Amino acid sequence: MAVFDFEIKAIQGLARNGVLKTPRGDIRTPAFMPVGTAGTVKALYMDQVKDAGADIILGNTYHLMLRPGAERVKRLGGLHAFAKWSGPILTDSGGFQVWSLSQLRKMDADGVTFRSHLDGSEYRLTPARSIEIQADLLGADISMQLDECTDWPCTKDEAARSMQLSLNWGQRSLDAFGEREAQTLFGIVQGSTYPDLRRESAEAVSAQGFGGIAIGGLAVGEGHDAMCRTLDETMPYVPTHFPRYVMGVGKPIDLVEAVARGVDMFDCVLPTRTGRHGQAWTWDGPINLKNAKFAEDLSPVDERVDCAASQDYSRAYLHHLIRSGEYLGSMVLSWHNTVFFQDLMANIRASIAAGTFNDLRSELSARWADTKSKPKVETAT
Repeated sequence: MAVFDFEIKAIQGLARNGVLKTPRGDIRTPAFMPVGTAGTVKALYMDQVKDAGADIILGNTYHLMLRPGAERVKRLGGLHAFAKWSGPILTDSGGFQVWSLSQLRKMDADGVTFRSHLDGSEYRLTPARSIEIQADLLGADISMQLDECTDWPCTKDEAARSMQLSLNWGQRSLDAFGEREAQTLFGIVQGSTYPDLRRESAEAVSAQGFGGIAIGGLAVGEGHDAMCRTLDETMPYVPTHFPRYVMGVGKPIDLVEAVARGVDMFDCVLPTRTGRHGQAWTWDGPINLKNAKFAEDLSPVDERVDCAASQDYSRAYLHHLIRSGEYLGSMVLSWHNTVFFQDLMANIRASIAAGTFNDLRSELSARWADTKSKPKVETAT
């Protein structure tokens, strides 16, 4: 298995500015990966994603294995050619989506059997099959081990059982991955919000021989404060030479605080999903352009974002498009949000390099304090 060179160029506190070097191009870190669920970042051309500043995108194993089928993607040249993206691609294992199908799946020690949400067809996903889909059929540059994402809240016994299953599947994923010259595999830390389980998982996964380490089981309802606390209790046990990836995170304030704790990579559907529903993320916080107060607002979405979507369309026009159900509204706001998230990461990287990250963090934390996610129920302890 290839272990991509990860060069850390600057450090401020625990925040790191670096470069993960892959055969398909460098990934500047901290990096936010736009999510290309079905081989497309929704509502955007790939040229827009690249021009926004993204070095890498994420592909979704579950959705692509169902439609059009991973074997078909392989016959059509692999995911890079199929989606017209020449840079690096990271694929998730499919485990998170299968976890979300609580009424359609059956777990066992060897894998999971589930029914497609599209037509009810039965599928079987094991660590070896997940690796075959990601690395062999889709051609991912970075694959993820198959793991079981833990429900939140959950008992400690449930979290421990799930963590041990993920450790077992991680080793089986490594065995299936084997020796590859131009592809790598990341392991995943689990353990819910239990500090001792997170430490046990982090130490064990770090010793298994992966090319990078992901922190899983976050952004599943625990809330901003519990997420930060869990990272505080986990990151000291993930060696610093690994690229560190928090999966499914998230809101801009979550990104800033995770970077402050030593995280290098992120992904989330938030920029395009919220854009399709009329929400724009700005340097002053999110705004909902469905609201009537924008009906005659001729100001741009955010003139501080260097993008035509951000500067050339008035809030009034976008309010009209969203309220009318016009596709263009979703396209423009998804475009703007994607550029904003990449601008945020570029500012974070520059601030770490300049030694001013703590100032940026304080400024944004104060500005975005009311966007911190709140848990729906008490945090598991």
